[in-house]
Amino acid sequence: MLQRLAERLDRSGSLAFDEFVELALYGDGGFYADGGGAGRRGGDFLTSPEVGPLFGAVVARRLDAAWESLGRPGEFVVVEAAAGRGALALAVLAARPACADALRYLTVERSAVLRARQAEHLSLAEPFVVLGPRTDDDDASTGPLVASLPDLPAAAVTGVVLANELLDNLAFRLLERTGVGWSEVRVARAPGVGSGRRDGAPVAELVELLVPADPATADRAGRLAPDAPVGARIPVQDDAADWLRRACGVLERGVVLTFDYAVGTTAELAARPWTDWVRTYVEHGRGRSPLDGPGGQDVTVEIAVDQLAVVRTPDVDVDQAAWLRGWGLDDLVDQGRRDWESGAARGDLAAIRGRSRAVEAEALCDPAGLGAFRVLEWNLP
Repeated sequence: MLQRLAERLDRSGSLAFDEFVELALYGDGGFYADGGGAGRRGGDFLTSPEVGPLFGAVVARRLDAAWESLGRPGEFVVVEAAAGRGALALAVLAARPACADALRYLTVERSAVLRARQAEHLSLAEPFVVLGPRTDDDDASTGPLVASLPDLPAAAVTGVVLANELLDNLAFRLLERTGVGWSEVRVARAPGVGSGRRDGAPVAELVELLVPADPATADRAGRLAPDAPVGARIPVQDDAADWLRRACGVLERGVVLTFDYAVGTTAELAARPWTDWVRTYVEHGRGRSPLDGPGGQDVTVEIAVDQLAVVRTPDVDVDQAAWLRGWGLDDLVDQGRRDWESGAARGDLAAIRGRSRAVEAEALCDPAGLGAFRVLEWNLP
């Protein structure tokens, strides 16, 4: 990855920060392209579905409510973006939602490596079976059906578009307020000869390059963070906004539902050190600078909800702990406790799973961790 970046920088001089992040995560040799991601074993970080099946059980309740509000359609399509190896899909299906017979579940994953791993956990059908036209002779009770796609479907559907920790992994531009206005942070090679060798090939140290922002970008930054002091930085999250626009376009009727760490406004990010809201992860720990070892670590950014609201204002904006409790987390934990009390002497699997729910709930609702994530919903006719 470093060699490919160096070669590209030799041709172009520098890269915008969003171009760099896109290559570091999804380009040839990128973090996700090579199979990095969530998981206890062999993963680099834990997401809510990786904590255990409880998160998926609560999501299943929300999906059932959406199915009911849409009039119980015979084909209810759930599109899970950034599905990784399929942990959330597996937990949702294991919860046996009421909409199961009508459920058409699409796991969307850009990484071919991660997409291939879904088949280890899920029984996958061909996409044309899941999305293809149906006739009156077709059995209406064949669900749930699951298929995997590399991108959002082209056909409009009725259902839910779901994304857990996707938006924070989409590329973003980076701007800095200087004494003379807004500048854009770009990535370049350090001056001089490459600083070392990797796999026998010379590589170069990557450094930041500040260039004056174009007038339109500078004006936009001034509106997003009008009181930003000199030295403050902000992200420009056009890729996240574009994804939301596309997700809304997928639905004829239904709900777009996202889980991410987020703040209300870009100005809130400008008031904090940028290294607080741009973070890297590798092997279940914080990584190094985003420019250090691209491709070998995840690069994430907190989402500014005001930049998404330009596309569409969310109908729901709550922290994850409140959202989970609102959709029956405590009921599921209580049921698990009863399962444990009735089956502990036998040591059966249902009892053991029930006992684990309290531990999972604590992690999912931790105000210093996953519980502080923001859940955003957009309801679309």
